Amino acid sequence: MAAPSALHFTPDDEANRLLATEPLALLIGMLLDQQVTMEAAFRAPLVLKERLGGTLDATAIAAMPPDELDEVFRRRPALHRFPGSMGKRTQALCQYLVEHDGGRAEALWEGVTSGQDLLARIQALPGFGKDKSRIFVALLGKRLGVRPEGWEEVAADWASIADVDSFERVGEIREKKRAAKAAKKSATASQP
Repeated sequence: MAAPSALHFTPDDEANRLLATEPLALLIGMLLDQQVTMEAAFRAPLVLKERLGGTLDATAIAAMPPDELDEVFRRRPALHRFPGSMGKRTQALCQYLVEHDGGRAEALWEGVTSGQDLLARIQALPGFGKDKSRIFVALLGKRLGVRPEGWEEVAADWASIADVDSFERVGEIREKKRAAKAAKKSATASQP
């Protein structure tokens, strides 16, 4: 499977191209995809790159003084609903990549031999719990062709950003997420 030229997670063509061509952008977008819209989370890496002088580099972000990165995240428009905590998480993610993967996000999935290995590598990242990790495994498999043996068994089996092949699908996925949350809440409320 050839790498796509864009991942259509935002209405911004430049942001979509960045997500497909710079693995760190995709990883940061996934990290930020909580308590904001999917399109805001996945557009943020482009804005971050612009604010950092046109380069998105894990080593540089890891080494930044925390107060400087905090300012970059808080500058209007803020990069996230919770810019302070998400700036810290982004820096922790980049520090992890520097320490474990030479600062290369794609090293997380290069050479993986099994779905379990891939899931374990993603789940070891700061800010990536079990569900977010499973969604990212699905995204890698469905959109980037990263498909080690058994990847489908550990990938998210619910509608997620991994299923977005056009920006129009973002709204559909959002509605499916809302319906699933409502059903879960209803089921919990009906239990004695």
